[in-house]
Amino acid sequence: MQGIWGRYLEVDLTQGEVREREIPPRWYELHLGGRGIAARLLLDLVPPEADPLGPENALIFATGPFQGTGLAGAGRHVVAGKSPKTNSISDSYAGGYFGHELGRSGYDGIIVRGQADRPVYLLLHEGKAELHEAAELWGKTTGETEEALKKRHPGVRVAAIGPAGENLVRMACIIHDRTRAAGRPGLGAVMGAKRLKAIAVKGHTEKPLADPEGFARARADFAKDLLSNPEAVRLGKYGTARGLTWLSEMGILPTENFREGVFEEAEDIGGERLAETILVDRDTCAGCPIRCKRVVKTEFNGRPVLPEYGGPEYETLAAFGSLCRCSDLSAIAYANQLCNAYGLDTISAGVAIATLMEASEQGLIEERVPWGDPAAIVAWVERLARKEGLAGEIAEKGLEPWAKERGLDFVMTIKGVEVPMHEPRGKQGLSLSYAITPRGANHMEGMHDTMLEGDAPTPELGVNQGVDRFALRGKAKLAILYENLRSFTNSLVMCAFTTNMTGPHYNYPQIRELLRYATGLEISPEGMLEIGERNFALLRLYSGLVGYRKQHDGLPRRFHEPLPKGASAGQPIDPEELRAEIEEYYRLRGWDELGPTDERLRQLGLDDLAGRLPRQG
Repeated sequence: MQGIWGRYLEVDLTQGEVREREIPPRWYELHLGGRGIAARLLLDLVPPEADPLGPENALIFATGPFQGTGLAGAGRHVVAGKSPKTNSISDSYAGGYFGHELGRSGYDGIIVRGQADRPVYLLLHEGKAELHEAAELWGKTTGETEEALKKRHPGVRVAAIGPAGENLVRMACIIHDRTRAAGRPGLGAVMGAKRLKAIAVKGHTEKPLADPEGFARARADFAKDLLSNPEAVRLGKYGTARGLTWLSEMGILPTENFREGVFEEAEDIGGERLAETILVDRDTCAGCPIRCKRVVKTEFNGRPVLPEYGGPEYETLAAFGSLCRCSDLSAIAYANQLCNAYGLDTISAGVAIATLMEASEQGLIEERVPWGDPAAIVAWVERLARKEGLAGEIAEKGLEPWAKERGLDFVMTIKGVEVPMHEPRGKQGLSLSYAITPRGANHMEGMHDTMLEGDAPTPELGVNQGVDRFALRGKAKLAILYENLRSFTNSLVMCAFTTNMTGPHYNYPQIRELLRYATGLEISPEGMLEIGERNFALLRLYSGLVGYRKQHDGLPRRFHEPLPKGASAGQPIDPEELRAEIEEYYRLRGWDELGPTDERLRQLGLDDLAGRLPRQG
């Protein structure tokens, strides 16, 4: 198989050594790369009993066959490890240029193991790998760290943690290129526990492709077709927040800690208003013509919001905005900057602050945290990153355990992960992916019912008609289908905004053609879905090993209550219907209470993993 290097760089922080690890060629045929290879490595390297913040955990930075080629949408990479939120393996995806350089490094990824006895950073520079002292970088923000390393090693791209990761904050993330976050699972805390401040990478070589000329032609056509898609053009103009006001009109914009789905001031924080006011530029990822990344400049209470830290995207605008009832765009932009500088996940921080606001309203905490207060949002972001006071308790324990200790029954988490800014009561098929995913609450895995409302959403995959977004019954099959498709995409490590899963711009035939030119593999639509299913099964297999069972699949109580107003009012998720669909989902997946059955693992070509989950009889 072409399009790969066939090896990873393995870093042993305990011993201070770097070496190469050859990857079995069969693994590439089964898993392609990205999420698949990363999950397979973690299954082999990290014991189920390992402490996520201990030396036995591994942190993996992985690419797929397209990284380093300049393909639009392939300026991404995946970071994976055992999550301190779920205690199971999870993955997170970041754009920018780090993945492109890693794809040109001569390695398909980096495995970080052990724990350094002092702060260090890893330099992978034009084929040579070294560990360097980082004591002078410890305590610095991600921007300061990147600036220092780029000055020291011109041309590198940097992945770094800030003070939140150093402080082992459970919602810490890894920041790449100062503006792109590998967030959600808390892997910044894993990196901090390893005392690895940063990784700096500069590539030096072209990838070996099966048909370079064919790939170049197909790559140009792919970019051209993206720019012929009106939705992609609008994404570039307004960013991921292009639909924020539309979601409020549909009654599914998370508002007031998910108590409501309509925010009356949605227009004040939407992508259009941002573009009219504080937007000063548009950034992009390697090879992508869409340029959807926001770059803003403003100030909040006399403190500057700098273009170097990019700008808030949809999830951040909603998490610090409607979820907390805040309509101050400058405050949201400043909170976003703080999160990027400290290395803090914006979704998790926003949900934590909304929880505090509701708890304050009910008199369940001593601190006063008023709804919609811009200064309070900014202050609590800083307290979370620094582990100060009450925020320090949340940062230390995680939001879900902290809320349970205090008897708060309105915490919006699933398997320890804060719910992202997508309301499942108005797209109920999404509730299945929320409830079941081994990664915890995750909106980037499966189906959003709103993408299937038109005619003939995905004929190639047998989906020939739209769906009712308020219906849950019968959605298990569709949820599995699109989870498999997205898992395949995550194994290529392609951007969700350049891979169109439904509608007239469905482009997976093009993607498979590009894959053939890159690797030489001929993959059918069925084969693509099987790769996706195989790699998703690896995550569920590990979650079974650490003790997750079907009974743990579910939603926060609030989602079983109706929204009070708006276009999605009066449509709670029926708990009995949800359980019935979960049962059907497990049946169709070939899973039992623990996870993938041995029979299903063998059907997926994972014979060597059969028997890993201990079963009676």
